[in-house]
Amino acid sequence: MTLAVASGAWVKAAPLVFVLIWSTGFIVARYGMPHSPPFSFLLLRYVLSMACFLPWIVWAKVPWPQTRQQWFHLSVTGILVHACYLGGVWAAVKAGMGSGLSSLVVGIQPVLTAVWLSWMSRTTPSADKVTPAVTSRQWLGLLLGFIGLLMVVWRKLTLPSPMDHVTTANMLFALGALLAITVGTLYQKRFVQPCDVRSANTVQLMAAAVVTLPLALLEPEAMRWNDQLVGALAWSVLGLTLGGSSLFYILIQRGAAAVVTSLLYLVPPTTAVLAWLLFGESITAMTLAGTALTALGVGLVVRSPR
Repeated sequence: MTLAVASGAWVKAAPLVFVLIWSTGFIVARYGMPHSPPFSFLLLRYVLSMACFLPWIVWAKVPWPQTRQQWFHLSVTGILVHACYLGGVWAAVKAGMGSGLSSLVVGIQPVLTAVWLSWMSRTTPSADKVTPAVTSRQWLGLLLGFIGLLMVVWRKLTLPSPMDHVTTANMLFALGALLAITVGTLYQKRFVQPCDVRSANTVQLMAAAVVTLPLALLEPEAMRWNDQLVGALAWSVLGLTLGGSSLFYILIQRGAAAVVTSLLYLVPPTTAVLAWLLFGESITAMTLAGTALTALGVGLVVRSPR
């Protein structure tokens, strides 16, 4: 009984833990980006993450995916969610795009996911539907969440730092990341069969590393090792990949795509709070109002129907 209660409490807490971990991504970028090219950093992150997963898989005798189709589908999601999404965001930030604009661009994902699900609900016969249609209440929540997200990042959009600038290149990187995480989420929900998160994540990381390797070799900049870079890399492996990416995989398998992706609306407000705690960045009244509106919008999306 105690185990069942603990398991139920963990399931309820998983979305909150996911948001807290995922929100540290821009904090890691702030620490590590000045000292490393993006794809070299990500390649090392993938390799070290696999080095953590593999002994765990062997020790726990975790089963690997049983079919070639499952390996293929996991590889596709790994390329999209890890290599393309993370590579696009990090490349955009490295190329000069501010965290406010990059988080806003990627924050459109829940809306794109909802548009796709609504279109599929109209064009797919009822017997063949894999995911439910987005309700009018959820549409309202998505709209409120996006408005709240815009309020949170508005200060960074209107008062960018001297290093922030938008170019065709970094905007394409950000839009590519947006497309990759949206397609990757929908693809995983549609094609990836339930399997152990440790072996599934390892397969995804293998595919991401294969795609990232040639890009890392083409980067002229070398990694400049220091305490900040080591700390950023360590948290990227232990927190973001082993923790955040694994939770993202589990949440997608357990929930509806629109519900899970709406949680990403909460990432910029949480990042703003973390930046205030760690770097002393100011939090304005608009930031607080936007955070409250975002939380309200996400609540409307994730609330179960009566």
